[in-house]
Amino acid sequence: WSDTSLYVLNFQNFKLTTMKFRILIILSILSLPLAAQLERSTETSNHPVVVVTGARFSYKLVQRWIDDFNKVNPDIQVIIESRGSSDPNQYDVLAEVFEQDIAVKESREYVHVGRYAILPVARVTSEFSKTYTKKGLTTELIKLIYFNDVFADQEKAAKIKDPYTGYTRLQKAGVPRVFANYFGLEQKDIKGNAIAGSDEHLLKALLRDSIGISYLPTPLIYDLVTRKPVEGLNVLPVDLDGSGKVNDDERFFDNLSSVIQELESKDSKDIKNIPLEYLHLSVDKEKATPEAIAFLKWVVENGQAYLNEFGYLRPESSQVKNGNLEEFAKRVN
Repeated sequence: WSDTSLYVLNFQNFKLTTMKFRILIILSILSLPLAAQLERSTETSNHPVVVVTGARFSYKLVQRWIDDFNKVNPDIQVIIESRGSSDPNQYDVLAEVFEQDIAVKESREYVHVGRYAILPVARVTSEFSKTYTKKGLTTELIKLIYFNDVFADQEKAAKIKDPYTGYTRLQKAGVPRVFANYFGLEQKDIKGNAIAGSDEHLLKALLRDSIGISYLPTPLIYDLVTRKPVEGLNVLPVDLDGSGKVNDDERFFDNLSSVIQELESKDSKDIKNIPLEYLHLSVDKEKATPEAIAFLKWVVENGQAYLNEFGYLRPESSQVKNGNLEEFAKRVN
């Protein structure tokens, strides 16, 4: 062997050793999150875990329920996990904001825990917002402005002179589905720029556009502390009684507490142009754990105390039924 050959061989060995060293470092770094996860798993192994997922705008209320539930049930760990596109059946509890199809409903046990309203909103500084804060929105105007409706009167649509840009959700979701169905249409019929992500992302996109309009659920529209619409947002008054015009007593949308009081005081059948829908919790009838059922029972018995604080209406008396859940709990246990 020549000196040159030995030099090349040693250099190659050096490179191989260096590469192995780097691989070991990378593997060590990658193993840190796994080690932390295993450590957390070991710490909670003696406590059953209940995982909740669903509509993101409900998480503030659900977290408040979890915090108080844990005070009296310290041996049960309840956590929220953002679902994304994952299979909902892998979670213990679903917090959803629309009524599922019959086939899905038959496989789950539901409790209806509160209601929310969907209201039309616009950027407060736009001319569109100023015009329709004065005029208000009737059923006909809502359909003209928010939907691609083949039956809409195009002559009347042409009379809407103030510029605006509509925003809606890209993915199929609870709020746009409820909003469209209320007016006899489908989510795909909603006009506007489609925003990926959650209802919170829709709100952010709207606030970045000086002439933006959209529709949002009450828990997102209002600042939960001041009870006023979030900065930069205006709620457009609607024809609440279906008279064909917006009366002075229908202009109460600048304060969340007033909105809740007015809507709770009326029979839902008498409320026009405001979609109302339930926030409900559910568990799989075949896979439900006693701990998940315990959380649902606690929410039914105690959770209504927080509804108004977080922008929700109390459920109608006809929906407050705990008997089915009690029977289901007995079967599970």
